[in-house]
Amino acid sequence: MTDRAIVEVSTTDGIFVVTFNQPSIHGPAQVETIAETLRSFIQDRGPDHLIVDFADVVFFSSQMLGLLVDLWRRMKAVGGKLVISGINPQLNRVFRITHLDKIFEFYDDTQAAVAAIGAE
Repeated sequence: MTDRAIVEVSTTDGIFVVTFNQPSIHGPAQVETIAETLRSFIQDRGPDHLIVDFADVVFFSSQMLGLLVDLWRRMKAVGGKLVISGINPQLNRVFRITHLDKIFEFYDDTQAAVAAIGAE
């Protein structure tokens, strides 16, 4: 593994975007690293919107689903909103099977998510 962070937060048109630097997110250590980074970010910055972009991810463990629900709740608690972009059809299927597609909004890519948020 390189020194490059697993997860990065940047901004696009003033909206925070989470991206992943690995195609596979699995194992408790990886998910906990992501959790620590994003929980701290939400607590410190209290963003209005957070886009979680899975465009470069082909697999994640069920622990990542749990983390996404936790982050969704934390965003809601600070009056913010978490949306998901760039999810591939196989991963999208997992959201449908677990009925998590009912709480998250999905967009084809980051640009579509930014446009939708900007239109609110």
